[in-house]
Amino acid sequence: MSTKNTPMLRRAFAAAALAVASLPALAVQPFTADYQANYMGMQGSGRMVLASAGANKWKYTLDINSPLATLSQSTVFEENGGQWRPLSGNDSTNVLTKKTTKIATYDWSRGVASWTGDVKPERAGPIKLEPGDLDALLINLAIVRDVVAGKPMNYRMVEDGRVKQLNYTVAGKESITIDGKAQQATKVVSSSGNKQTIAWVVAGMPVPARILQRKDGADEIDLRVQSTR
Repeated sequence: MSTKNTPMLRRAFAAAALAVASLPALAVQPFTADYQANYMGMQGSGRMVLASAGANKWKYTLDINSPLATLSQSTVFEENGGQWRPLSGNDSTNVLTKKTTKIATYDWSRGVASWTGDVKPERAGPIKLEPGDLDALLINLAIVRDVVAGKPMNYRMVEDGRVKQLNYTVAGKESITIDGKAQQATKVVSSSGNKQTIAWVVAGMPVPARILQRKDGADEIDLRVQSTR
């Protein structure tokens, strides 16, 4: 697995992103979700954890392990006026003998985001923040929130020194198997150029039950929840 593919892993877990400022956030609750990961036929495992980081603050982490690479990401965010606002982020990738680390800072008092560490000068920022902006990991939670609330899934993602707008649409209902049990899921899809991301949302589950990243019509990354607690 090469480092150039890391953004695809991140987008796959991120799965979506101009959050509407007036949308109310559902009550945030801590959880742990274990995933099975398949990247270009290579099996691995993943885990997402949401834990309290103080008053109105939360830490959301993602770890992926495979035979050739490990990926660790984290976001600290706050609930502010019914919104989730990223405050800081850490993205570390270890592929064979090469390790990279990127650190994000979302300074809402100044209204800008910036990045340090192993980043290109043109990706260091600052980038102007807008109300409702999310980072890649937070979009996982936003998709579930908005599917449950029946709200539009249109997001502005500020990530890796760039701004990207992604729109998801509901593509119907499907049955999905989780821990050996069939569950009814809402299927949502986002397409951009030759890339497509599909997510399956199950009622009562805090993150998508499955996330599939495709390129040129072929599966690249397939992430499936094994258990949540």
